[in-house]
Amino acid sequence: MDFSHSEHELRWQTIARDFAQREVSPIAREMDELGAMPPSIVSRMAELGLLGSTISSDLGGSDMTSVALAMVYEELGRACSSVRGFMTVHSSLVMQCINQWGNDKQKSTYLPMLASGQSIGCYCLTEPEAGSDAANIQTTATPVDGGYELRGEKIWITNANIASLAIVFAKLPIVDNQKPHGAITAFLIDTSTKGFQRKKMPGKELGHRASDHAHITLEKCFVPSENILGGERQGFKVAMSALDHGRLGVAAGALGVHQACLDATVSFVRSRKQFGSRIGDFEMIQASVAEMKASLEASRYLVYLAAWKKDTGETSTLEASIAKFHATEAALKAASEAVLIHGGRGYSNEYPVERYYRDIKGLQIYEGTSHIQRIVIARNVIGKP
Repeated sequence: MDFSHSEHELRWQTIARDFAQREVSPIAREMDELGAMPPSIVSRMAELGLLGSTISSDLGGSDMTSVALAMVYEELGRACSSVRGFMTVHSSLVMQCINQWGNDKQKSTYLPMLASGQSIGCYCLTEPEAGSDAANIQTTATPVDGGYELRGEKIWITNANIASLAIVFAKLPIVDNQKPHGAITAFLIDTSTKGFQRKKMPGKELGHRASDHAHITLEKCFVPSENILGGERQGFKVAMSALDHGRLGVAAGALGVHQACLDATVSFVRSRKQFGSRIGDFEMIQASVAEMKASLEASRYLVYLAAWKKDTGETSTLEASIAKFHATEAALKAASEAVLIHGGRGYSNEYPVERYYRDIKGLQIYEGTSHIQRIVIARNVIGKP
């Protein structure tokens, strides 16, 4: 692995960092309190080319490498996890999924609009009884003349209330004693389609409060046959490959949160004084900062290793899971320590570390919990019987 970054990658890092620090970070607290992200943020991301991610310029994309995209997600995560989360769902789960599994017509129809921000995408897999157990989805797709009728519900669907395009996973009738996951099919659905109903998830989230999360109900929602993504009964493969893309985005976002925790902590311990000395001179504080820094660099290596391997064309499922697992767990510990070091200030929204603490818990859950990542990693290491 080459540990140096190309001019291409450094250029995208600079664009993302400038945008994140100048335009996102100053309003991150306000977005968190209001529970909403201004549309101008999305428009600006499209204008800068960030939404185009790794998609070819022939299809309106930005030709980023996976490493460059990870650098973008890190910078966005450093400023606001909700903004990073929006882009990961839109650009990685939706766009990269269409790019990987779509036919030429689907790619040319949807990708340019998604890259330009004219269309917003959402990824609809999670259900009330199917979170980690994705093969257990209950949404059905019944064959009818010219296509399928979908019935079911999806929850915690990021971007869904503002999306115009949804990738929805549903089960066809099971045939020949087929295993449940073998009936899953992915569909591209215009969210204005009759029978596609959405509303904001009830309650107030612990973190990612500026993100849009929806409860979707599908009732006799007709989808034409040409809107199948990846082929009939291939939906489980489509879903798992998309999660590989998304996990790398979550891992890089966690890296950004971890960096933000370290930045805030270092700034605080240099200025805060107790017992006549700045607290950064106390050995217990120094030990915490040292551990925070060491685990950050370990996470950074794992994240960029996974991205680099993806750029080589090799399978990177294991590396993405390791990166997601380690980066989120390390960032969670760093956020907890940052709040503790800030004391009473860290327990209020006077300082941003309490937001980082709330946000990182979501990253420990999204795109497969840490428990699921342990299973993925262990099965790759041990192998099938």
